[in-house]
Amino acid sequence: MARMSFLEHLEELRSRLLKALGGMGVAFAICLCLGPQLWDIIRKPAKTALENLHQPPDLVLINPMDSFQIIWMKIPLLCAIFVSSPWVLYQVWAFIAPGLYKREKRWAAPFVISSSLLFILGGLFAYFVAFRYGLEFLLGLGIGSGIRPGVDMSLYYDLFVDVMLGVGVIFEIPVMLFLLTLIRVASPAFLVRHSRYAILAIVILAAVITPTGDVFNLTLFATPMIVLFYIGIFASYLLVLNREKRKFPWRTFLMWGIVGLLGLAALSVAALLYYGYHFVPHWPIFVK
Repeated sequence: MARMSFLEHLEELRSRLLKALGGMGVAFAICLCLGPQLWDIIRKPAKTALENLHQPPDLVLINPMDSFQIIWMKIPLLCAIFVSSPWVLYQVWAFIAPGLYKREKRWAAPFVISSSLLFILGGLFAYFVAFRYGLEFLLGLGIGSGIRPGVDMSLYYDLFVDVMLGVGVIFEIPVMLFLLTLIRVASPAFLVRHSRYAILAIVILAAVITPTGDVFNLTLFATPMIVLFYIGIFASYLLVLNREKRKFPWRTFLMWGIVGLLGLAALSVAALLYYGYHFVPHWPIFVK
């Protein structure tokens, strides 16, 4: 690929984009047949939140065209993005792979599988945690002040899309760091040296996402992102070791990793008990 001309690069990019769009088109056609069922899944967080707040569970339709546009156009498109993500990410890899060394091209399958799983995992985390519990808190803010929650269908869907895609992209942090190392834009040493700035940015972002100000629910959102950042650094380090033909001490790493996870779990439980917090199956998850 390094020997290709500029026009040949553009032609290759055009080909990959068309193939990616073709895969999304097939996924869209499949999801189009499941529009009402998919809408039931998407509206469930609002239904659950309103029922927990003892409010009517139905959403409000203001624009007569909203139901058609959302159920039969926007929802299939959103689901098609997640369903076709492995194919789209493969096209991304296929575009950059010719410019890599032969031994680096072996990362194709791990790249496509891990990036797809992380994107889908981010969507699941957004659906079952971030969006579901945050929505209940936000809807309950005005209750008792002469305000009755009424969720507009269109605005609800827009918020749902923002959260799902935003968290899905955030979960791609390890893949992005790995790619930066792969194309030699960054290195594990550089990422470690500047990790404090990354952690600060993650905590600020988590504080914006988290409606409550307590430390436990802030940690609930910040911890996965910080863990993903260090997973990305670890993956980058493995890539550097592979380039230098060195091996990683997996046995020692797994032993100390298990010990560390058990210690962290014990400290977390002790902190919850000490401060009098306990888990509840609704927002804000940890309460006194």
